[in-house]
Amino acid sequence: MTRLLSPLLTAALIACAEVHPQDTEAWVGQPVNVLEKHPLFITMQVVKTRASDGTDIWNYVTGKDVSSCSLDGSVFGRRIGWGMYSGWSSCIARHEACNNIFYIRDDRVQRVVIVPTGGARCSTDPRFQPSFAG
Repeated sequence: MTRLLSPLLTAALIACAEVHPQDTEAWVGQPVNVLEKHPLFITMQVVKTRASDGTDIWNYVTGKDVSSCSLDGSVFGRRIGWGMYSGWSSCIARHEACNNIFYIRDDRVQRVVIVPTGGARCSTDPRFQPSFAG
């Protein structure tokens, strides 16, 4: 019985892993300082760059072997150039990771996109929302 129950439980938990639109949409219009202080995101590595139109792109990434693409940590926390960001993105695509990408303009979040790589299953829950306080 236990042999049968374990795979069923695992399958049920994987089926629950999904990105809920209400969790990502709650960020639209939020000031960037809410994101900077958010208890979930301050625990993640962030890679920042800026698009040619001036939009800031902050990628809060979680997953296996994320640091192997970090160039000894030099991509985390500070804004890097588009070329370095593209190289990092190509590297991370080969690893199981969830990329929580925030597009920021005029110090406000414009949209949030979650992109899994390397077969990762990404999900959100109420802890993802800006109102989460820990």
